[in-house]
Amino acid sequence: MSEHCSHFSQIRDVTPSAQGCEECLKTGDTWVHLRICRTCGHVGCCDSSKNKHATKHFHATSHPIIQSFEPGEDWFWCYIDEVMMSPV
Repeated sequence: MSEHCSHFSQIRDVTPSAQGCEECLKTGDTWVHLRICRTCGHVGCCDSSKNKHATKHFHATSHPIIQSFEPGEDWFWCYIDEVMMSPV
């Protein structure tokens, strides 16, 4: 599952911005799955969710890597290189 990602070295230890999708919690909306930005800790909803806040966060900030914020999942996704990675 680990493909080449030129941004993997940019992964930081982050503190989650919320325990759910930050924007959905503010508006009272729902989500399907959660993703955490490994640059700043923003927690947003996945692309299966109607609001797609994790991807919107990438487009607004250019922070390249998210990680699943779901229990039991530890994969990463790089928006720029479009690859999924396992933890090292």
